[in-house]
Amino acid sequence: MARTVAIGIQNFADIVEKNYFYIDKTGFIKEWWESGDSVTLIARPRRFGKTLNMSMLNRFFSCEYEGQGENNN
Repeated sequence: MARTVAIGIQNFADIVEKNYFYIDKTGFIKEWWESGDSVTLIARPRRFGKTLNMSMLNRFFSCEYEGQGENNN
């Protein structure tokens, strides 16, 4: 069965839990973390995934989701 493309969904948890198709931007976390910047400005056009990226970062760093990774048993 084909997966649904996650157009207009801004909550990373919804995308993961409902197994929607999306462009994986988790490499952004490593790039951002290693940059060592004090402040990060994410300036992108409308509908370019800014809110989704912030939601992804929240889920990645939040203790609330600890142990919910794909490789955890």
